[in-house]
Amino acid sequence: MNTRELISLARSREAALGQVASLMGEARGSAHALDGSVEVTVDALGALKRLWLAPSLASADPSRVSALVLEVVRVAMAEAEQDCYNRVGLLLGEEAGLLVEALSGRAAPARSSDDDPGMTVEEFQRLRAERVGERRFPAPVAAPASASVESGEDEWEDFDPASLRSDR
Repeated sequence: MNTRELISLARSREAALGQVASLMGEARGSAHALDGSVEVTVDALGALKRLWLAPSLASADPSRVSALVLEVVRVAMAEAEQDCYNRVGLLLGEEAGLLVEALSGRAAPARSSDDDPGMTVEEFQRLRAERVGERRFPAPVAAPASASVESGEDEWEDFDPASLRSDR
């Protein structure tokens, strides 16, 4: 890389870094309490953009309400922080996001060790099968020693391709 290319690269990075503050202002995170009594939207700079409280909270214990609101805000802030990392990553590249993580000493929420990884495909399929009461995969039957692929027996004859559909 020659000097002109380096200068051009540095100028484009400088211009992109100038956009980071506006990206942080645009990044949003929303969360709600499991019981639906609190809904919050924040930006990545910590500004509260929307707060909704259920009317039933008017008669609730104020310390309980404040603790609930703070917990919902914490979850929304993590979402806003991740939204910010996503936006910066699109603008500056993944390496810049990793650099920010290294400098801050904190992993992006999506890489956090306490982040819920969700469920595995196998767990999802098992729970779905239990829910709809189906038995998609019969127990394997040992093939006789004399059976072979050339014998003409199709091991897939009982296979239903519709069982692969994910829209059910």
